Amino acid sequence: MPESEDRPSATVGRPGLAVHTRPDGSRAHVAVSGELGLGVGEGLRAALRTALAGTDDGIDLDLSEVAFCDCSGLNILLALREQALGEGKSVVLRAVSPIVERLLTLTGTLSMLTPAVEQTGDRPELGVEVVQLRRAMQTRPTIDLARGVLMASFGLSPEDAWEVLVAVSQHTNTKLHRLADGLVEAVQGDPLPEPLRREVAAAVARVSAAGAKRAD
Repeated sequence: MPESEDRPSATVGRPGLAVHTRPDGSRAHVAVSGELGLGVGEGLRAALRTALAGTDDGIDLDLSEVAFCDCSGLNILLALREQALGEGKSVVLRAVSPIVERLLTLTGTLSMLTPAVEQTGDRPELGVEVVQLRRAMQTRPTIDLARGVLMASFGLSPEDAWEVLVAVSQHTNTKLHRLADGLVEAVQGDPLPEPLRREVAAAVARVSAAGAKRAD
């Protein structure tokens, strides 16, 4: 691997997304800004994989300027983490915006991308990290299905459906994947508990009203 001074900084710019990479010793510092949704998925995935490939030890992520992140953005981060583990590297979240922190907290993935373990000087067993990561990734299909249920049932956009899921999860103190399970099961005939049903209706009303206001 070339010395860090021989590896120049790189910036990738696309509509709604900017990724800036600079070498930092055996690692790379990657700052991402914009919105991490379906429209930027391939560009973000390619930029992060390129950054990871150019390091000996891994990358440090700065997501403090990310204004929006949905399941597709989370999927990219988790896949990158799994790839890094397989290569004996690490992906560490060094800074985060409130919306990204909320997403990672609700999906139970924040601890896998934060440097708390590194600060103690200990390294967790690789097998434990892989198991945790795979469990998190297993929730992706159900969460995406639940978002589709909301889109089909209430005519919501993907972004508004995601906002409803997050809002209901927060207001009811329900893990996002458990809420998603309930919504999918409701389609199959097992109704949501009444408190959850009321929260979903209220959240849908809020995002619909906000969307109508933006359109005026």
